[in-house]
Amino acid sequence: MAVLEFRLTIYNKWKYQIFHSSGVVLDWLFPPACGGCNRPGTRWCSDCQKKVQVISGPVCDSCGLPQAGSGLCERCQQKPPAFKLLRSWAVFQNPVQEALHRLKYRRDIGMGEALANQMSSHIETLNWPVDTLLPIPLGKKRLRERGYNQVAMVAIPLSIRLGLDYHPSALARARETRTQVGLSARERQENVKNAFFADGQKISGRNILLMDDVSTTGATLSSAAEALYASGAREVFALTIARALPQHSLKIV
Repeated sequence: MAVLEFRLTIYNKWKYQIFHSSGVVLDWLFPPACGGCNRPGTRWCSDCQKKVQVISGPVCDSCGLPQAGSGLCERCQQKPPAFKLLRSWAVFQNPVQEALHRLKYRRDIGMGEALANQMSSHIETLNWPVDTLLPIPLGKKRLRERGYNQVAMVAIPLSIRLGLDYHPSALARARETRTQVGLSARERQENVKNAFFADGQKISGRNILLMDDVSTTGATLSSAAEALYASGAREVFALTIARALPQHSLKIV
């Protein structure tokens, strides 16, 4: 599958509509299975949509980590992140976890639009003054191996639904990094330190919606936000599809 990262000009919106229509035809010819439960005949079944644990209630004022009350979490008090705000749509557990794994590792790129369609109304309630959407970029090696950026597969249809400019080339990796999986919070911060650079001509003065698939400590998003601010971005808001929580036995301390 060709890399679907492009600026959403009017021409490219038509290209996306062609891609979408082709997907509909292929789903009709070769019925898909649900990304959450593998039920045949639908990309994202109604039962799985109902099972999504949308994050609501008290969260950290800065990073969006669910907590008992309002205010800043301990981590944000000790080291404030570079982004203005981070919020996540859902808890990183099934069926969302399985859907993201299928999108990322099993080339089920149709899951991107399915997830964007469900999460868009939740994002609209944030009422953030953003005008440009940027996905966290993959390193060149990982992009060659996978053939596409899984975050972009959600970001492209989401940008259309929200009416945002889409400039994936405005943010790039300055160097290759290790996977963040299995690293502690401190190791994550060091791993992505100075890992990004931004094109000031494309983002100067803009209010950016920076997007990733899963947030654990927010280190990747914070590092990318630093690069965006250094290149003239006005404000940087961060968004992820899912949030990994401490009780998921992840090394986030």
